[in-house]
Amino acid sequence: MTMSNPDIIDTHNPTIPGAGEPITDLTPEEKSLLVDIRRRKEQLLKEIQQLKDEIADVTTELVKMDEGDDGSLSGKTDSTTKKMMTGTRKFNMDPKKGIEFLIENGLLKETADEVAQFLYKGEGLNKTAIGDYLGERKDFNIEVLEAFVGAHEFADMILVQALRQFLWSFRLPGEAQKIDRMMEAFAKRYCNSNPGVFTTTDTCYVLSFAIIMLNTSLHNPSVRDKPTIERFISMNRGINDGGDLPRELLESLYDSIKKEPFKIPDDDGNDLTHTFFNPDKEGWLLKQGGRVRNWKRRWFILTDNCLYYFEYTTDKEPRGIIPLENLSVKEIDSKESKKPWCFELFSSDGKEVIKACKTDADGKVVEGRHQVYRMSASSQEERDDWINSIHASISKDPFYDMLVARKKKATHRA
Repeated sequence: MTMSNPDIIDTHNPTIPGAGEPITDLTPEEKSLLVDIRRRKEQLLKEIQQLKDEIADVTTELVKMDEGDDGSLSGKTDSTTKKMMTGTRKFNMDPKKGIEFLIENGLLKETADEVAQFLYKGEGLNKTAIGDYLGERKDFNIEVLEAFVGAHEFADMILVQALRQFLWSFRLPGEAQKIDRMMEAFAKRYCNSNPGVFTTTDTCYVLSFAIIMLNTSLHNPSVRDKPTIERFISMNRGINDGGDLPRELLESLYDSIKKEPFKIPDDDGNDLTHTFFNPDKEGWLLKQGGRVRNWKRRWFILTDNCLYYFEYTTDKEPRGIIPLENLSVKEIDSKESKKPWCFELFSSDGKEVIKACKTDADGKVVEGRHQVYRMSASSQEERDDWINSIHASISKDPFYDMLVARKKKATHRA
């Protein structure tokens, strides 16, 4: 019995690939064409395999060139790039440690100008992390902030254009004192770049915040009562050292914001890790459900005037978020709650449903429907500590008082 060679094509009785049965209803020309196609296919497959082998050889040679005898990177450029990437990642998680790492490894000089340029270029940097670093009150951070603001060119720009540029280079932090320092630095830089536009930096400071609040009021869908041009002008009467700013200036600022809102950088981290890096308080609590009144153990984090809760400490995203705006907290008697050491969050503005959100069983974000949020701590001391921490977080906004004081200063007649 003679064995057939599968690589030899029978030109008299060609078969359909994979079928194994001769094709009998083709013309001689079609049979010849089919044979050529199959032969060409085999040739292409061999060429593809040769290319794969060559690519593998080249890759192996490149790896050998980049690695020393011990397998470590030997090229100085590659080592520097790797350290810079590590420093960038560290900065995005902890700005202070990231800058320290870059300085220790000779990638940054410990000067305000060089660190400011690094932040200003912002290559691969989380803009929230940039804002947090610039807002710190340490002397070196304040020097970096001044150098960072100085890297912006505001000459011959109207205020709203300068604000657009400035607020795109980082994300404003949530703390009032940090915002105050950053906007103060901006106002000084703008006034120095545009002498004669405003009487004092206080005027620039107050008007800048008026523009930011106008942007929120005009473009936030939850704000129903949109301010008119007349209201905007009225809000800013007397802020120019007791005098009024030109109506044309205020109208141009209003029109600019109405036509085009600020582009505020997103929190460009891939998760919320950075948000929870330095919380006001965190720990396990039992949380009572909304519809089903059972109790579940949840990991709670209090930060940035919000209470977040997770199923596990390793979760990157919370199961629920409770903004503390317009909420109050109180101790609950164990007879009422059937659990010891309980406290409760409830609405302080008379609304029945608390504004909050959570993820459902399918992972979708849905609106919470709680009238109260009730939690149980592990001890009386722990409960009291949670109540005090939440009280501190939902106390009167210090930023409001700060802005009012600055506006009084700007409207004071010499």
